[in-house]
Amino acid sequence: MFRFIGLCVGTLVRLLRARGSLLLENLALRQQLAVLKRGHPRPRLDLLDKLFWVAVRRFWSRWQQSLIAVTPETVVRWHKAGFRLYWKLISKVRRPIGRRQTSKEVRELIFRMVVENPTWGAPRIHGELLMLGFDVSERTISRLMKRAPRDPELAKRCLTFLRNHREAIAAMDFFTVPTVTFSVLYCFFVISHDRRRILHFNVTKHPTSLWIVQQLREAFPFGSAPRFVIFDRDAKYGLEVPAAVRCLGVNPVRTSFESPWQNGVAERWVGSCRRDLLDHIIAVDERHLKRRLSEYICYYQEDRTHLGLGKGTPDGRTRTIASGRVLSHVRLGGLHQRYDRAA
Repeated sequence: MFRFIGLCVGTLVRLLRARGSLLLENLALRQQLAVLKRGHPRPRLDLLDKLFWVAVRRFWSRWQQSLIAVTPETVVRWHKAGFRLYWKLISKVRRPIGRRQTSKEVRELIFRMVVENPTWGAPRIHGELLMLGFDVSERTISRLMKRAPRDPELAKRCLTFLRNHREAIAAMDFFTVPTVTFSVLYCFFVISHDRRRILHFNVTKHPTSLWIVQQLREAFPFGSAPRFVIFDRDAKYGLEVPAAVRCLGVNPVRTSFESPWQNGVAERWVGSCRRDLLDHIIAVDERHLKRRLSEYICYYQEDRTHLGLGKGTPDGRTRTIASGRVLSHVRLGGLHQRYDRAA
């Protein structure tokens, strides 16, 4: 009964509909029937089928009611892809646009001037190029100067200078460690640039400038202080710490704001400590963290090899010459191993 009523209503609607709409609906249904007759388990629409439905969507407002083979969202996606392809084809420019590329001769000349005259800036080099007849903007020269290869001999001389003075340099810094109760512990350490030795460390919940001064006294007893100490501009140091450093006969060297790379030796040790230990444990309290850090510092200075020390250790681990079997020794509860040969 309901089917008959639905059939009657559909027939009445089709009789009242315009003839053009009926023709489009008939064409759409025939096209989908042709796709289904191709024998594929899943209907596959080629390029012509997609173009057909993009065109039908443009010229027929009731296209969704006759769509069976694919979803309306798929047809919309085809239309957007066709839109992008259309504008990509008509927007192709046959001639290059933008600024003219700097010739190789000029680039090499700029690089040569940068190497031979390290004190020259872009305006000076720009003036020399104008005198030679090269029409290059000063902004282009400034950009190319950043890419100029540096003199490797200069870097070697700087590295040699630092190596000859590193026994007179130490550094200090803080890093934080969260505990199991979500509180924060502050770890203070002093490291020597000479052999990367940890001269002193301690842990506290409430660091103050007076506490730091006491740590420095313990780190440099009996006139063993270096000539320079590098540290950042943390507010915890206050005015008391630089004054105490000077009283110890040490020159304080403070890094620039937000420039941790200027205290690279200390920052690298913090990274090593986190990767080797702190990323694998949860600190229970101040006592627990201090015990674990003490064990790690022993491992760090006696067992762990360092690239900056020629694969040696801060305490000068000797190379084994015996030919016995290899034995392993557990360090830090099994996080690391030390290997030696049996005597």
